Amino acid sequence: MLFEITKRLIDIVSSIVLLIIFSPIMFVTAIAIKLSSFGTVLVEKDNKSAQRVGKNGKIFYHYKFRSMMVNAYEIIKNDPKFKKHYEEYKKSNFKLTKDPRITYVGRFIRKYSIDETPQFFNVLKGEMSLVGPRPCFVEELEEQKRKFPECKQFINEMLKVKPGITGYWQVNGRSDVNFDKRVEMDAYYARKKSLFFDLLIIAKTPWAMISGKGAV
Repeated sequence: MLFEITKRLIDIVSSIVLLIIFSPIMFVTAIAIKLSSFGTVLVEKDNKSAQRVGKNGKIFYHYKFRSMMVNAYEIIKNDPKFKKHYEEYKKSNFKLTKDPRITYVGRFIRKYSIDETPQFFNVLKGEMSLVGPRPCFVEELEEQKRKFPECKQFINEMLKVKPGITGYWQVNGRSDVNFDKRVEMDAYYARKKSLFFDLLIIAKTPWAMISGKGAV
């Protein structure tokens, strides 16, 4: 109980401070997205990939700068021109190495995790934490459960804690790590969670952002 209260207080204070620090970058990013492509600045609320699975399986809207063309999820799933990309998308951990839907600005902000900064609002609302497992979107989790049935225990453990902006997986390879290994890492975090563990992950996060390793 003490851990949960302390972690929540740290989340609230840290997200407010970080929103202030990152506000100039977020402002410039919003302008760049608006000027470079048609559509909303944030990922559309009706975009299925923005509906993420949180603690205890609760679905929430995931704030994120839009780095792709409008209706990117529906396009890759339903447009015949993207059929081969959709098959690769499902096979490759729901991440395409060369995703044709990503905009010019989007490629830059994804590489350096700038697209993730609006998630501080999710932290303020209590839907996410600064540190925790990566939040999966609904189809991704359902598809990966079918693909990796042996991971059911890890998934259940992962969903016992709030997802995070950064986490054990995020600082140890990101998209270079397959789902089965990733969810095992997230389950390990859920079991071993502590303020010291969180601090270690936070300390490694800046380098993961700057290096862009594993980002697609």
